[in-house]
Amino acid sequence: MSHWMPSLNALRAFEAVSRHLNYHKAAQELSVTPAAVKQLVTKLESSLGAQLVRRKGRGLELTARGVSGVGDLSSAMNLLEISVRKMRRSAAEKQVFVSVESSFATAWLVPRLESFRAQHPDVAILIDSNQAIVDLSGSHIDVAIRYGVKSQSGLIVHRLFDDEVFPACSPTLAAGPPTLNELADLEKVPLIHWNLTHLTWAEETRKWFTWEGWLKRANAGHVSTAGGLHFSEYGQAVQAAIAGQGMLLASWPILREPLEAGRLIAPFDQSLTTDIGYEMVATTENGRRPEVAAFIEWLLSAVD
Repeated sequence: MSHWMPSLNALRAFEAVSRHLNYHKAAQELSVTPAAVKQLVTKLESSLGAQLVRRKGRGLELTARGVSGVGDLSSAMNLLEISVRKMRRSAAEKQVFVSVESSFATAWLVPRLESFRAQHPDVAILIDSNQAIVDLSGSHIDVAIRYGVKSQSGLIVHRLFDDEVFPACSPTLAAGPPTLNELADLEKVPLIHWNLTHLTWAEETRKWFTWEGWLKRANAGHVSTAGGLHFSEYGQAVQAAIAGQGMLLASWPILREPLEAGRLIAPFDQSLTTDIGYEMVATTENGRRPEVAAFIEWLLSAVD
């Protein structure tokens, strides 16, 4: 078996070339010369008895044989990188990487982290508010907090919050004029829209946080939702609502504090309980690490 397996350096070189389709760029990534990369790929082709890369104009392309194996090879290289990163972690450098949507991080998680740090001063919490959904088994992320994402098998999953969505605005806007007595009166004030089209994970969320979808579920689909303000970040939309610039669809867990403080109010009785909510997700492997287990335990206690 050892005679059959090509060298790791040759596999690394081919994987880099498959992504860049350029020997010079692959060489820069691997900190070697283009000639060395080409030689490694040639050795790999020789050991496999098949051409993997060929010239195409001024660039390169993969052959059918090259394409057939590059996907699994890239995944393997990624797993090797993750494994090495984990082995390099110092015992004194306890870190928990948390992937969380930025509005939830700002409004709920970050203000409460001081209590975790007080209980576990030796553990560093690193917040990643990238909007993309990450593969927990193939990345550096230890714990993810997600909204409206379907559960996956093989993961530790805990529901943190059910959600409730309703129109909210500043007290000044609610006081009028115009008067706001029923949902049809929404046509009299600017609506604040949270645009979700740029988010890869937002399909389930979109049906609750578009005015059209919410009003239809509230049996008020006849109300016009034209005009208003549009934001790509929910936090910006919230600040606009607090400033009295329009009516927002509020998520109760995120906006509990400004609602209880009176900076936002709900002028109507209508409120919809969603069929989705905020989930804490982690892999079983990560959950066995003491610092990750401590963070999960703290997180679950913080929502009680």
